[in-house]
Amino acid sequence: MQVDFPKFGKVGKIFFDNVIYPKLGARREEVLVGPAYGCDNAVIKVNERQVMILTTDPLSIIPVLGFEDSAWLTVHLLASDLATSGIPPMYAVLDFNLPPQITKEEFEIYWDAFHRECEKLGIAIVAGHTGKFFGIDYTIVGGGTFISIGDIDKYLASNMARPGDRIVITKGTAIATTGILARVFPETIEKNFGSGFLKEAQSYFRKFSVVNDALIAVKVGVRDEGVSAMHDATEGGVLGGIYELAVASGCGAHIYRDKIPISETTEKICQLFEIDPYISLSEGTLIIAVKEGKVTELINLLEENGINSAEVGYLTEATYGFWIEEPDGTRSEFFYPEADPYWSAYINAVNKGWR
Repeated sequence: MQVDFPKFGKVGKIFFDNVIYPKLGARREEVLVGPAYGCDNAVIKVNERQVMILTTDPLSIIPVLGFEDSAWLTVHLLASDLATSGIPPMYAVLDFNLPPQITKEEFEIYWDAFHRECEKLGIAIVAGHTGKFFGIDYTIVGGGTFISIGDIDKYLASNMARPGDRIVITKGTAIATTGILARVFPETIEKNFGSGFLKEAQSYFRKFSVVNDALIAVKVGVRDEGVSAMHDATEGGVLGGIYELAVASGCGAHIYRDKIPISETTEKICQLFEIDPYISLSEGTLIIAVKEGKVTELINLLEENGINSAEVGYLTEATYGFWIEEPDGTRSEFFYPEADPYWSAYINAVNKGWR
């Protein structure tokens, strides 16, 4: 089998299954959840009552966003992954490999914002490494690991969902696609849709976190008592995220397209950039597998806390496969997108001279 290495973005399932997964170092019995497709976090048994939960992601400085917003985004992308366990993030270990051109003053702005956001979320920065190195450039400037300690009977993992669980998502689809493109190409978007529209689209940036979504959701109960699994939609969008969670749990899925919330703002931006919003960057969207009897309670609780959500389908036995039903009742099989359309749309926009 030919296994392609992607030009941009994270690797797909075929690459992961054939290149990464077969070689994971030593086996240790205390590892309850290790590297697995669709799983956000590792889970390690500490003792009979507790587990340690870890996640890792890039540390980013994105010049077009500025240093403060880049720090906010980095903290919340890491914290969002960890929060899908249902346990609040507690500790951070950070490795900064900075580009030679960054100044002391610029990094101080970034670090101050990083510290403030960690402080708000209750995260202690406990270890790390910081340096400037030749060959490094923006936007990826290192890697970070966030860690929590939790009750062995209360944590969640993406592989805990079961057939019959309902799928609820928060906010909508292509949240990050909307927010990032509005920040990167403001002149083009304002020219096409006006200044009010641009301001609304740029406000999506602060929706990229699912920390609150996840920690509120588990208040209805966990595992057999309520929420069985959570996963944040990143590359591959809402459908990609649902697919990942279902595969991790050994399930199939049936999804209703017209139940997936999509804002008019997102719809217009995706049309302009020729992007399928259902499979494009959607940081800020939390995918929740929940027992059928807890769906209404979950949606109401999220709504009480200012978070919109919707039931969009259900999980099935794996043999069913993955199907999306259209408003007219027809259905078609869906697969994990090996490439998120955001990347090619971004490059095309740059080549066209959009600003």
